[in-house]
This record gives sequence, structure tokens and C-alpha cells, in this order.
Amino acid sequence: MPLAVCTTSHSPLMGENDPAPEVAAAVEEAFADARAFVADFAPDLVLLLGPDHYNGFFYDMMPPFCLGTGATSVGDYRTAAGPLPVDRDAAYALVRHVLAEGLDLAYSERMFVDHGLAQPLEILFGGLDAVPLVPVFINSVAEPLGPMSRVRRLGEALGRAAAALDRRVLVLGSGGLSHDPPVPRLDGAPPAVAERLIAGRHPTAAQRAEHEQRVYAAGRAFAAGTSTIAPLNPEWDRRLMALLAAGELDEIDTWTPEEFVEQAGHSSHEVRTWIAAYAALSTAGPYEVRSSFYRPVPEWIAGFGITTAATAAVT
Repeated sequence: MPLAVCTTSHSPLMGENDPAPEVAAAVEEAFADARAFVADFAPDLVLLLGPDHYNGFFYDMMPPFCLGTGATSVGDYRTAAGPLPVDRDAAYALVRHVLAEGLDLAYSERMFVDHGLAQPLEILFGGLDAVPLVPVFINSVAEPLGPMSRVRRLGEALGRAAAALDRRVLVLGSGGLSHDPPVPRLDGAPPAVAERLIAGRHPTAAQRAEHEQRVYAAGRAFAAGTSTIAPLNPEWDRRLMALLAAGELDEIDTWTPEEFVEQAGHSSHEVRTWIAAYAALSTAGPYEVRSSFYRPVPEWIAGFGITTAATAAVT
């Protein structure tokens, strides 16, 4: 059965620190195109690939990849809280297939996800529970990180596994592009911060609100040009998007994690979700990008991109 792809940036600053009206309108038009593509494809299963920002995964046990056989949204940054409509049978079928290919994949009956996975569901489908799904966490924040070739191999294994389900599967990749928001790092962190990165599950409402206000303030400072975080890199963003559109995933394999950080910021690693999504689609044959949008949006601390793609056979 057919596969299709939608990839999109996300930002906790959307709705809080928005850009000029013409920029916001251009983003919304691109999302409208993506929603139309998704509606025309009419998936009966979404394979949702996303990162985490120390809301569901911590250093007490940090897997490179984890598939949710059950999952709940924590409801950060105005996203809805509550269970995701995980198709458990499909989830376990994917796990078995990927493991049989010799690729290590963790899996969880109680995965917690944050805005990185919830936001695209709300934007594209209108809510968390609109379509059966299988969520896959791809570590994009907690260093050290593995090579891009492993991400590509995961995507290819998931693509073959999805094809074996005999379902119409939309692979939805959420994250990126170039950005370097104030996400703490374990190396050199003060003891209290390190403890939160190791075992910070289930913060109080006050703790979550305090953290979110710090992020909002960082977004305002970055847009005003008074921040010290790394700048966006539109040239890098466009090059990555062009390589994905051309199917030149082997080229991205040669990029090291250190190069990602140097050129596009620490959180540019979220594009691992895009790489895996396009790798999954590549297993279905030659593909074509149906829509592609890009705009650097400092107010959201993001090189903001949205793409859709499918094989030529998908109309």
C-alpha cells in the first residue's frame, strides 16, 4: 500500500511570539497546502517521528530510538494533554519488523511525548485523536548522538515495515531546521539542572510554567537581536531540503553531529526526523516533493520548513 511523507518544523513559540502578519500568513498557507495533501492521501495510519525536549526521555535511560506501543502527551506549550490513539497491533508489527532487520529499537507501553509530536497533530489533523498512529522518538537533543547513517537505516526499516502493514501510511516527521534554542545540556550543567535532565519527569504546573516563560523570553530576545544563541542558517536549511528532495541521503550520511552543531545549532539534529521520514519513503520507489516551504522565522527561533512528498504512483 502507498506511503507518503509530510515534514514540518515545530516551535513552542507559535501563538506566543509570532512574526509579522505576512510571514505568519505564508506559514499558514503552507500548512493549508500540507493539510490538503494529507486529506487527499487519506491515511489510515500515521507513523509519527519526533524528538523530545526532556519531557518524556531523560538520561536515566536515553535510547537513540524508541517506538511507542502506548503514548501520552504531556500537554506543554498549549498543546493538549492526554493519550494518543496508538494502533498497538501496528506498533508491535513495526517493532518486530525493525528488530528482525537487525536494528536495535526500544519500545515503550508508556511513552510520554511533548509538543514535538503533539503540535503537528493539532495543526494538520485538528487534534491528537483524529487518526490512528504509531509514535517514534528519535533522540535529537541528548548528546552524544549517533551517525546519520543509523537514522537513515531506521527510516528505511520503518518504511519496509510500514509497507508490510497493507495500510495507507503517512510518515510525519516533526522538527528542525536550523535552530539553537536554550535547551540545557548535561555536560557542565549545575547539579539541579543535571538532576532534571536525568530524572525530571512530571514537573509541577508551576515548574513547567516557569520553564516555558524562560523559553518565551529567549524567543523575544532572539527576535530582537539581543540573544547570544547561534543564528539561523537558511543556506544550510535549503541545502538539506534540496538533498532530501533529490533523494541524496547518502550525502547526508557524511555529515557528522559536530558539523550539525557548528553550522546549524544544537537543535538542528531534530532534522533526523526528516531524514528518517524520507528514508522510509525511499523504500517505496522514486518519489517527488509535492510542496515545499521555507522561511527563517527568528520569532520562533527556527528555520521553518514544511514539505510533502509521495511516490509517483500516489495521486
